[in-house]
Amino acid sequence: MAQPIIHHEPPGLPHRPADGHKGTFGKTLCIGGSRGMGGAIALTGQGALRSGTGLVYLAVPEEIESTVAAMEPSCLTRCMLQDDDGRMSREAHSELSSILGDFTAIAMGPGWGQSPGLADLAKELYLNIQQTLVVDADGLNLLADQPDIWQQSSGERILTPHPGEFARLTNSDTRTIQASRQELACEFAATHNVTLVLKGEGTVITNGRELAINSTGNSGMATGGSGDVLTGILVGLLAQGMTPFPAAHLAVHLHGLAGDLAAAELSEPGLIASDIAAFIPKAWKHLRS
Repeated sequence: MAQPIIHHEPPGLPHRPADGHKGTFGKTLCIGGSRGMGGAIALTGQGALRSGTGLVYLAVPEEIESTVAAMEPSCLTRCMLQDDDGRMSREAHSELSSILGDFTAIAMGPGWGQSPGLADLAKELYLNIQQTLVVDADGLNLLADQPDIWQQSSGERILTPHPGEFARLTNSDTRTIQASRQELACEFAATHNVTLVLKGEGTVITNGRELAINSTGNSGMATGGSGDVLTGILVGLLAQGMTPFPAAHLAVHLHGLAGDLAAAELSEPGLIASDIAAFIPKAWKHLRS
């Protein structure tokens, strides 16, 4: 495999015309949530909103719809059929299929849970969604046992695993992953024609041809929900017209910068995921200056 081109600086920011409206900046769909995990998809929605996208919809099981809507009133919600355990059911596929074409970019996985029905649903969505799709959290776990699908998608795909999830995707172990983060990430991305965001200190962003190592972020971001915010930022940048590798690179940089600004004011130990979302506007101001 040829050596990837290394990018040391984040890409340019999405253009924001003065006469833009909600439609100008894209329409984002985030699919996830389950009983007890409504916060995960709400944090994804907050990250997407703070990314600058025009409209953010959250597709969630009907039981948690009102709770998720109350967590972030700027998001719109779509109720999906659920199983007896409060997870989205396999039958939600027909509901989702009827609305997917309305959106510019899509993410799936945060707070989704795991079940055989969800595994089938995740596979159908991965294979058939034509827009760029971000797969995170339980979306990755549900697909880990279906590795034959990676190269069969109908659109571009971005996977955002932490080391444990990447170990499951590669049938390996976390120690092996951490020992060769760049090499294994580049090999996986090139082989499966995806953009990979391997999270952790020095997050690796690669599509196999290009590579970036993130320099922002701190230990305070090692907290539940931090990755959900990142997924939201990423899908929101995609909805604004960015292509996968630059969008992933900028999303990771912006996410880490927001975490650094939050920690400077609030401390690393006291940082929680919603603080990261709340400090994204300051991170944007820093980048734009």
